[in-house]
Amino acid sequence: MDFNFTEEQNMLRETVRSFVDKEIMPYIAEWDREGQFDQNLYKRLADLGLMGVCIPEEYGGSGMDYNALAIVCEELERGDTAFRTAVSVHTGLNSMTLLQWGNEEQKQKYLTPQAKGEKIGAFGLTEPGAGSDVAALRSTAVKDGDYYILNGSKTWISLCDVADHFLVFAYTDKSKKHHGISAFIVERTWDGFSSKAIKGKHGIRSGNTGELFFDNVKVPAENLLGEEGEGFKIAMSALDNGRFTVAAGAVGLIMACLEASVKYCHERETFGKPIGRHQLVQQMIAKMEAGLEMSRLLVYRAGELKNEGKRNTRETSLAKWQACDFANQAADDAMQIHGAYGYSDEYPVERYLRNSKAPVIYEGTREIHTVMQAEYVLGYRKDKPLNKTLPAWNPNKELV
Repeated sequence: MDFNFTEEQNMLRETVRSFVDKEIMPYIAEWDREGQFDQNLYKRLADLGLMGVCIPEEYGGSGMDYNALAIVCEELERGDTAFRTAVSVHTGLNSMTLLQWGNEEQKQKYLTPQAKGEKIGAFGLTEPGAGSDVAALRSTAVKDGDYYILNGSKTWISLCDVADHFLVFAYTDKSKKHHGISAFIVERTWDGFSSKAIKGKHGIRSGNTGELFFDNVKVPAENLLGEEGEGFKIAMSALDNGRFTVAAGAVGLIMACLEASVKYCHERETFGKPIGRHQLVQQMIAKMEAGLEMSRLLVYRAGELKNEGKRNTRETSLAKWQACDFANQAADDAMQIHGAYGYSDEYPVERYLRNSKAPVIYEGTREIHTVMQAEYVLGYRKDKPLNKTLPAWNPNKELV
């Protein structure tokens, strides 16, 4: 295994880091304080080719590999979780799912403008009574001639008020349980669709999150993604991609916590010496460094499996679970290192701590991933081959 980044990947990291330093870092404290969502940043991300970084050029993307997506997510979350979340949802959950499951007409109509950043995509799976238990969802889509009539609601949907296209999951046959769930591409402008932002969030305050409502929305039959009854498989494969981006983002958050803590260790003195000279502070710094390196290895291992076109549910689950836990611990330690000052938004670490909690919950809670990993080890869980997989990466830097 080659642990070195390519010249192209290093250039990508420098580009995203420069963007974060200039376009996010100077303003994020105020945006977070005011709960402000700057939609214009997505235009600038699109101009850099970051909204479709791992989507093939034939569909409007930048044509880079899946670890390039990880690099983008790392560096964006170093700025703030809200911006990594946007790429996770738009690219990881929506666009990569269209790439994997969409027919050619759907890719041309929806994937291409999303990869170019001309349109924004989102993902609608979670409901008020259906989170970890996906089969408990209550949304329905009833076939009526050339349309499906969609009714129901979704909650905790990122980009709810911003996205143009949504991947929405609903029952087409409740009697078949999770085998009766289907996936649909839904447009914001259709009659009966509405959204509402959720206010008062603990973290990711500069991100747009909320609810979707479907009141007899007429979805054209050609907007069925995959076949009827494949929705659960589609959702789970989408989560393999989304979890990958969340794990990569957690690496960026650990990196941010470490940078802030190291800086403060050299600035603050107690008992006549820099606090970095105190062994218990060094212990926290060392834990951050270990968490950073271990998380990064898990993420890029999953990315290489994606590049090879291999199923990576187990590896991505482990990366997501561990990286998010490490990030949560790093943020807690960073707050402790900063002491009373860390409790104020004068320093970024209180925001890091607030932001670190949501990824431990969404796209599979810590507990869900714990159970998954145990069941793999015990032999209770085995992944079956999917009839459609993400295109693999080849040495010619094309997804095939």
